[in-house]
Amino acid sequence: MRRQLATRELTDEGPRQSGGGKMRGRSVTVNLAESPLAWLHARGHLDDRLFDASERLRADYERASLGPSVTMRWDAVRIRGSGDSGLNSAERQIAAKARFDGAMDAAGSGLSDILWRVACGCESLPDAEKELSWPARSGKLVLKLALERVADFYRIN
Repeated sequence: MRRQLATRELTDEGPRQSGGGKMRGRSVTVNLAESPLAWLHARGHLDDRLFDASERLRADYERASLGPSVTMRWDAVRIRGSGDSGLNSAERQIAAKARFDGAMDAAGSGLSDILWRVACGCESLPDAEKELSWPARSGKLVLKLALERVADFYRIN
């Protein structure tokens, strides 16, 4: 995994001490290149099966070139272990799009919104919950349900 480290200052208003109202703060180092799902997996909120399902979904999203692009791709990409051996570039893209659509359909219409936002759009759970007008801390449960269905679709044990 690539690393792009940055330092963030966290502050909160601590209890007032005898010396006046001082701000307590600390700095933390964060990896800006870490996906929200990798963050959840690294901290034990997602098991290996669900994380693998999310990575397969995102890989199919990327292979299908569904994200925004700025220029034309001139390189012919060969992806090992994807089940696309013997296919040309356009056929691999079509196969990835079909797998992605199948996985999103398997997740279901009520669950696919947060699944796409977090797995493919790399939005954090709090941001996705806010954009979907969901209550705080509800996204993780819904995301896990969606990833269970996606793992079943990809036949991940």
